[in-house]
Amino acid sequence: MKIKFIGAAREVTGSKHLIITDAGKRILLDCGMFQGKGLETDQMNRNLMLNPKEVDYVILSHAHIDHSGLIPYLYKQGFRGTVICTNATRDLCSIMLADSAHIQELDAKWYNKKADRKKLQHIAPIYTVNHAERCMELFVGVPYNRRFQVDNGIHVTFVNSGHLLGSAVVYLEIEEDGKNKRIAFTGDIGRPHNRLLRSPEPFPQCDYLITESTYGDRLHEADKDVEEDLLRVVMETCVQKGGKLIIPSFSIGRTQEIVYVLNKFYNEKRLPKLVDVFVDSPLSVNATEIFRMHTDSMNDDVKQTMMVDPNPFGFNTLKYVKNVNESKKLNTRRTPCIIISASGMMEAGRIKHHVANNISNWRNTILIVGYCTPSSLGARIQQKGLREISIFGIMHKIKADICKIEGFSGHGDYREMLSYLSCQDKKQLKKVFVVHGEYETQQKFREFMQAEGFENIEIPSKGQEFML
Repeated sequence: MKIKFIGAAREVTGSKHLIITDAGKRILLDCGMFQGKGLETDQMNRNLMLNPKEVDYVILSHAHIDHSGLIPYLYKQGFRGTVICTNATRDLCSIMLADSAHIQELDAKWYNKKADRKKLQHIAPIYTVNHAERCMELFVGVPYNRRFQVDNGIHVTFVNSGHLLGSAVVYLEIEEDGKNKRIAFTGDIGRPHNRLLRSPEPFPQCDYLITESTYGDRLHEADKDVEEDLLRVVMETCVQKGGKLIIPSFSIGRTQEIVYVLNKFYNEKRLPKLVDVFVDSPLSVNATEIFRMHTDSMNDDVKQTMMVDPNPFGFNTLKYVKNVNESKKLNTRRTPCIIISASGMMEAGRIKHHVANNISNWRNTILIVGYCTPSSLGARIQQKGLREISIFGIMHKIKADICKIEGFSGHGDYREMLSYLSCQDKKQLKKVFVVHGEYETQQKFREFMQAEGFENIEIPSKGQEFML
């Protein structure tokens, strides 16, 4: 058996790891889209580095687009195998993949209009809404902690990783030559005290560990400090300066977490009623409904809150915006407000328009609440001393405050990840693969792991193969 690392290898996007068994079965761990790579992104996504028709199974760790976003493209190119994931991941993918396709169709239409004027060649979206809808027929949902037979001699168990609704450690058992080889793929590791979800749960002993490393060189602030920091930014921007607080946020998970905190402040009468809050993302609206459907995945604090507040994702001054015309009206609004919109890295969606329309006003604040890949707009906008930036090909002066609060991240920091991985007997591990992180961060995380007693740690490069 061998494994080939195709994506999220010395980078934090495009998660894809191909296992080929001795019997010839091809199992793809995640099928993620590359994001935030500028002009390279499109070509990287179209070059799968595998034959989709030969893939038997895709096993998903969770629904984020950098882990699931190329499944419709895999389908378009001939994949007709089975996609296996948790039930909540399947529900989220049903809206996220269609949304990704819709954005691609709009982007292609916008580009082709410009191409016509310049007599350039048209482009086609990587996949369409039809591909996204049709590929959902291949999905099979499996509950947490249930050993599921994938094929002869191949079993999978999903263990809650606490990163996102439905996220899981993928625990594979593959029997070859009378031996049971155990592979654990962490996907993304959540934090021990998520504001919404149950804490990550320990997974069974494995022989080969594939672990993420996004925040492998840093530590988060305490939760209490993070929430107070958010309220402070709200008061300074919306009350003291009378401006808009623009929060780029991933539609799934991060948005619901921020809304939950604002709901708590509203119930405590600490969120000023003069400050309207807008969640400007159709995907966020649909995702929030799915969160309400899976209350079994919520932690005890959320369940207790729901006993006195049946809607922890809604309050009187909060409005969910679906209509594009309502979204455009927010740009001409002059009264203080909070606008939460996708995407978190500002690479696509309505948030780019909100940032473009508000970044040149000193009263406003752009608040970063999550990780942004180095080449993304979300990362570039944080450069110290930067006075102007290009958005949609137009230069904008930066007069708004650019702030960052990292504590809302769904990724564990290096101490939290090491604590979680301590469920493994290090002496039984034959090899550890560190993926999903910038290379310098991965090297630092490897040092931290070695200090904790982990051995035989590899940082695979893109396309590198290993025998297991």
